[in-house]
Amino acid sequence: MSGGRLAGAVSLAGGLGLIGGGYGDSGWVDREWERAGNARVGCGFITWSLAQRPQILERALAHRPAAIMLSFGDPRPFAPAIRAAGARLICQVQTVSQAREATEAGADIIVAQGTEAGGHGMSEPLFALLPQVVDVCPGTLIVAAGGIADGRGMAAALMLGAQGVLMGTRFYASQEAMGHPAAKQRIVEAEGGQTVRSIVFDLSRRMRCLLLILAVCCATATPRLGWVARASWKRGWTRLGASTQQQGSEAISTSLVSLPVRVVR
Repeated sequence: MSGGRLAGAVSLAGGLGLIGGGYGDSGWVDREWERAGNARVGCGFITWSLAQRPQILERALAHRPAAIMLSFGDPRPFAPAIRAAGARLICQVQTVSQAREATEAGADIIVAQGTEAGGHGMSEPLFALLPQVVDVCPGTLIVAAGGIADGRGMAAALMLGAQGVLMGTRFYASQEAMGHPAAKQRIVEAEGGQTVRSIVFDLSRRMRCLLLILAVCCATATPRLGWVARASWKRGWTRLGASTQQQGSEAISTSLVSLPVRVVR
């Protein structure tokens, strides 16, 4: 969703735009950095996936990013390289214990992400998590993420101790964002009650990535879910998600054949 065009536009408007490096694709990261033009941008990665492809961090740092953001995993192994490259380290956390780890890693910015966030996340609401993170991380810049879409949300976050906000879904419908026009229109027209927490996006990935994600979810007690719009095809994927969380990744091969799938072209 957040490619070079969107990240560049945000930075040129006075914010800090982040290219969504996600699970790690060095070729994609290089292309999107070119699309950011002369804008000073950063890049975000899913930490546990980056641990399997550490060379992608080297490629990203070669572009001299303003910051590197790490989410879902221990940031400490990557902190020295990020610091040595002159980039700021942003750590996104979903629990107080993760916030302490981020402090130990020397994070310049800690993003307290509540369950309202549209992407992967955990279970604690933002306004319950945020003041706790502020309290245990004195002296560190704290940014709030999850369900913030306008000035009212930002003002509320600032009152709870945040120094700024991180927004993702709010920009999905923008012209610069990567995404199908129909999906963007659905975002604009949808209301809050039309979304549910699910692992549907992970289940929809390529089989190789799917097996990897499910292995992580089944091996931990805290699967990282994301928000998805309600739809008939999604209900089929939800049944698969419940089955795999109970039975493990072996349930995939017998369940995929019965899933309804809608392809947007």
